[in-house]
Amino acid sequence: MKQLSKHLTFANVISCIALFMALSGAAFAAKTTLGNKVVKTKNLANGSVTALKLGNGSVTTLKLKNGAVTGPKIGPGAVGSSALAGGSVRSAQLGGGVVTEGKLKNGAVTEAKIFNSAVTNSKLGPNSVATGKVQDGAITAAKLTSSLYAQLIKNVSYETKESTKNDDGNSKTITAVCPSGKQVIGGGSRVLGPNTKVVISESAPSAADSSGKRVGWVASGREIEPETGEWSVEAYAICAEL
Repeated sequence: MKQLSKHLTFANVISCIALFMALSGAAFAAKTTLGNKVVKTKNLANGSVTALKLGNGSVTTLKLKNGAVTGPKIGPGAVGSSALAGGSVRSAQLGGGVVTEGKLKNGAVTEAKIFNSAVTNSKLGPNSVATGKVQDGAITAAKLTSSLYAQLIKNVSYETKESTKNDDGNSKTITAVCPSGKQVIGGGSRVLGPNTKVVISESAPSAADSSGKRVGWVASGREIEPETGEWSVEAYAICAEL
């Protein structure tokens, strides 16, 4: 001890203490070197793992808990169409008003994707059904209302014309002509007289005028036996402004 005490000075003691502290720090650091599965979830403070600290592809589908990724956690444009599996997004999973017109690709909604009766009158905008979109023969008379006919056909009138009533010949013809500015839209004919031995041989719109419009109704009758007595044929025309 006497031999050792000769070498103990204040400087030597301070140096030994400094060396001890340095070696203790290295040992502590060695003990705190992280191995596999050393850092557990409970050791991480909230918000300590940020997006910048995650490597590409580090968070896979298997590492996500069901329901962990909700709407507020998904940034705009984060999920592209290439990232969606076939059939992954169904109509029941879409909220009302989620798929707007601006989010639909041109030509995305085809006829096969439209449910029967899905497009009703209330869903059609003004002027959405143009003439070019109506198939030939699609609009039949049964689909036209009486009010529409009233708009198309105006100032309807009925014109009649009777032929001479006598027994001079075996046929007679007469034409009921519409007033100026009107066209014939229908008509008919009948035989006038007590006999029953005359038949109607023609009942039809008259020939077109110089402008190509039919403006009258022609009626013809003929005897089927001679000496039938006096008779005449009458034509009537239904006329209107078109």
